Amino acid sequence: MTRREMTMASLAAAAVSANADTMTETRLDPVAYSRERYAQAPLKMKFTANNPAEVRAWQRKLRAKLTELVGGIPEKRVALRPQVLETMDFPTYTREKIIFTSREGMEVFSYLVKPKNVAGPLPVMICVPGHGRGVDDIVGIDENGKQRAVAAGYQNDFALQFVAKGIAALAIEPLAFGHRRDPINAAKSATQNSCQPAAGAALLFGETMIGWRAYDVMRSVDYIETRKDLNAKRVGCVGISGGGTCTLFATALDTRIKAAMVSGYLCTFRDCILSLAHCMDNYVPGILNWAEMSDVAGLIAPRPLFAETGELDRIFPLAGFKEGAAATKKIYDTLGAGSDFATEVHPGAHVFHGAKGVPFLAAHL
Repeated sequence: MTRREMTMASLAAAAVSANADTMTETRLDPVAYSRERYAQAPLKMKFTANNPAEVRAWQRKLRAKLTELVGGIPEKRVALRPQVLETMDFPTYTREKIIFTSREGMEVFSYLVKPKNVAGPLPVMICVPGHGRGVDDIVGIDENGKQRAVAAGYQNDFALQFVAKGIAALAIEPLAFGHRRDPINAAKSATQNSCQPAAGAALLFGETMIGWRAYDVMRSVDYIETRKDLNAKRVGCVGISGGGTCTLFATALDTRIKAAMVSGYLCTFRDCILSLAHCMDNYVPGILNWAEMSDVAGLIAPRPLFAETGELDRIFPLAGFKEGAAATKKIYDTLGAGSDFATEVHPGAHVFHGAKGVPFLAAHL
C-alpha cells in the first residue's frame, strides 16, 4: 500500500468513527428521540378542510375527541352556591371577592372587577393568570395584600387593562395556584410552582389538569349567566403562559366564549412542551395522535382570537409561534374569517404585553 493509500484509508476510518460517535450521541438524547417520534406522529385529525362545511364537520369531531383527551367534562353541573366574601371600592372600579362551586368538593376563588360609570349589563373577560403568585397578581394586589399603583410583574395586572376599557373582569384562580394550593405548597413561597401533586393526580384518574382548569372556566361562564349586571352573551377569556393554555383549551371546548386572547402560549407542541422543560400541567396524553396546538386553536374559529408573544420568549419560542399562528390563520381563512384572527410579536420576553390585543378584544366584545 502506498503512503497516499494509507492516508486515505486512515481518513476514511476516522470519518466512520466520527459518524458512529454522532449516531451514538443522538441515540442517547431523549429530546432528539422525541422529535424523531414527533416527525412520525399520526395527527389523525390535523386540519385538512377545504371549505366552511368541511371545517365545521372537522371541528365537531375534534372537539369531541379533545373533550375525551383532557379527561372528559362532568355530565352533571352542581349548584354554584356563590358567595360574595368582600366588596371593595376604588376610584375607577369596584372589586368583589367571590367563591363558587365548580364540582363537588371543589370551589373556585375569584375577583369580579367592574368599571365605574359604564352602563350595564357589562361585557366580561374571564382572566386566568399564569404560573406565579396567582390571581392577585393580575388584579394589582402586591405581595403584602396592598393595591399597587403601578402595574408590575410579567403579567402586568392584565385584568385591570380590560377594566380600563370598560369591560368587567372575572379573574379566577387556577387550581393549584395562589389561593387554591394544598397546605404543603401554601406554606412555601407564593411564586414557587405548586402544580404538583395535583397535576399528577389528575393523570392517575385518567384526567388532566388542563381539563380540570378548563372546566372551572366553563363554570365561570355559568356564574356570569346568573348575574344581571353582566352580559353573558359578551364573554371573553384571556390568559398568559399557563393561563394561556387554559384559555386556549377552554375557549376551544366552550362555544359560549365569544372571543379570546392567548399571551405567551400559542406555539407548536413540538417546539415548546415536547422539546423544553415545562410544568406537567401542560400535557394531554395522546394528543399528538390526533392534533397539533394550531388545531386546538382552530376550534375557536370563527370567533375572534388574538395571540401575542415576545421576541425573547425562550419557553414558547418565536419560530414555533410563527408556525402555529400561520396554521391557525389558514383555518380562519378557510372559514372566511381571516380578520378575526390577529397576532403581535412584541420586543419583550415572556410577559403580557396587550398593546394590540386588549383593544382587539375590546372592539369585539
